Amino acid sequence: MSVKKGTEAERPTTTLELLGDRELVITRSFRAPPHLVFEAWTKPEWVRRWWAPKSRGVEIVECTAQLEVGGRYRYLLRHGENEFGFSGRYTEISPPRRLVYTQCFEAFPGLEAIVTVTFEERNGHTFMSSHELYPSPEAREGALSSGMEDGMRETMDQLDDLVRSLC
Repeated sequence: MSVKKGTEAERPTTTLELLGDRELVITRSFRAPPHLVFEAWTKPEWVRRWWAPKSRGVEIVECTAQLEVGGRYRYLLRHGENEFGFSGRYTEISPPRRLVYTQCFEAFPGLEAIVTVTFEERNGHTFMSSHELYPSPEAREGALSSGMEDGMRETMDQLDDLVRSLC
């Protein structure tokens, strides 16, 4: 039996590894070149298409980004009657290889994570590594216990589908 190119059966897997008591690392390959993955990660019109897990009925109702060092971003999501936001600022931008920013789940102000994302070209695909450093073990545990891992895996699949469609 042959597998049609681009099907879910060929979809790369997403890994999540815990480091120490405050860090986590997410890795994933995407079936597109780094410049497309970087743009999809940073341009609001593309972020709207992948950042919220669709199977859970979550939608993005606001998506803004000022992609410059010191610039801010904000994603406001809605699930039913509930809204929740994520925001931060960019501290390093090196397209299409590296992006560093802070991220705050607005329900818990003051608990910003520092996120460093790298995009490496490997045989025409992109290997992405996202390193998240939380301010405390409790902040990391809070993120993990929120169900973020399952939602993150789904959004990584959605991002792969998006960048694959742009090739």
